[in-house]
Amino acid sequence: MAQPKNRHSMTGEQIRGENAVRFIVAFAAAFVCAVATAPFARAQNAVTMIVGYPPGGASDLMARVMQPELSAALGVQVVVKNSAGANGTVGALELARSRPDGNTILLAPGGSLVLSPHTRGAPFRQSDFAPVCQVSAALVVMMTQRDSGMRTLQDVITRARSNPGRLAYASTGPGGTPHISMISLERLDGIEMNHIPYRGSGEVMQAMAGGQVQLFTDQGNLVRQYGLHPIAVFSETRAAEFPDTPTMRELGHDLVFTIWSGLYAPVGTPTEVLDRLEAACLRMMTTPAVVEGLRRMDMPIQVRGRAEFAAFHSAEYERFGRLVQEFNLRIN
Repeated sequence: MAQPKNRHSMTGEQIRGENAVRFIVAFAAAFVCAVATAPFARAQNAVTMIVGYPPGGASDLMARVMQPELSAALGVQVVVKNSAGANGTVGALELARSRPDGNTILLAPGGSLVLSPHTRGAPFRQSDFAPVCQVSAALVVMMTQRDSGMRTLQDVITRARSNPGRLAYASTGPGGTPHISMISLERLDGIEMNHIPYRGSGEVMQAMAGGQVQLFTDQGNLVRQYGLHPIAVFSETRAAEFPDTPTMRELGHDLVFTIWSGLYAPVGTPTEVLDRLEAACLRMMTTPAVVEGLRRMDMPIQVRGRAEFAAFHSAEYERFGRLVQEFNLRIN
């Protein structure tokens, strides 16, 4: 058996050679370890939460409320990124093209994923997204400025009929839930209004303040946030948040819509990463900071775990497909 060399008797060249061998062995071991744990290492990087709407809108405000608590639940920094455009389509497409490693997620209202593809087409497929958890289900409310002269739905219909195609109403993008709710109303009442799309509710508020539009249908939390007057709610029964505001059904229009939102990851994200994201989301939604923050926004919390949310998402996609076909709601 060969005896180990006495380091004191080795030449400088031999010592350097031995050190090189040790370095190579250590490097190889570290490389193997890094490769074996790569998905877990990547999971510890900052997580980007995409919001498909500009700063100041409802989705952005929700993301800002959730950001600190989601960071705490995941144990990593969460960065909100506004990728606005095409009623959330730009942000959704960015997620679909992201690496499925848990480092990129999307906070999106359902309409941008399950409705827009039916009404105007979309550069993505439903199979591009992995639902993580639902976080809210907001009321859809028709609203106006308090000095607009329109207090009731009949006021809106009368003004629209007296000036066909002139009464301007805003939306946060063509083909979304608020826009489709208004098109449905037009079809049922035989009226024509002027649809003006904006990139987000923040821009709509600026336009309303400037007198460019007087009517807006969107998430109910915006009513109190911006001091607007609620005309009608697109719900089955009167909402506790708006006890004095009639529903569309009460007014003779069978129109029921909600704007639900949730977190998504790219398809192909490993199950263990999805489990981790789901657990963090569910934990986040129980924290006082998020519960109180959404309450201040008048944003109703509706939590569904990954399996239930995936089934709900699929059912909504099918429901809106039937609705668009029935009422011929496809738009350019």
